[in-house]
Amino acid sequence: MPVEEGKKAPAFTLADASGNRISLASFAGKDLVLYFYPKDDTPGCTKEACAFRDFWKEIQKLGAVVVGVSPDGGAAHEKFAAKYKLPFPLLSDPDRKTMEAYGAFGEKVLYGKKTKGVIRSTVWIGPDGKVVRHWKRVADAAKHPEQVLAALREGRGA
Repeated sequence: MPVEEGKKAPAFTLADASGNRISLASFAGKDLVLYFYPKDDTPGCTKEACAFRDFWKEIQKLGAVVVGVSPDGGAAHEKFAAKYKLPFPLLSDPDRKTMEAYGAFGEKVLYGKKTKGVIRSTVWIGPDGKVVRHWKRVADAAKHPEQVLAALREGRGA
């Protein structure tokens, strides 16, 4: 079932960098910005993570939390988060099941070739567990967090 705005977000339980199990239910009552990215410490993923970091305080003021998801393991996440002082959790989805449920893994075009992989995307899940907004294919990783912040502001009338 594809992710649809206005519908319940798919449930998930994934490990953070420390091995703690984090689920969608952990964020009940909060706005959750769940962003999917291909790989820790690569140029586009670093720009996106650092932009979310830079907007972190503003996002928090709007009552939202940010969580990143990639196939990388806990050790890679820990190193990436420490290197760039990321204030939000990074979750591991090594079998890509959550990514598939959110439409963040599948066929994409990379350098003119069709390939299967992680599709950079973001889902804003409301306090009620329903999808508020789905950015299906993020074109500019560096500018995307600002688009998310603008949408959160608009949604809050800020």
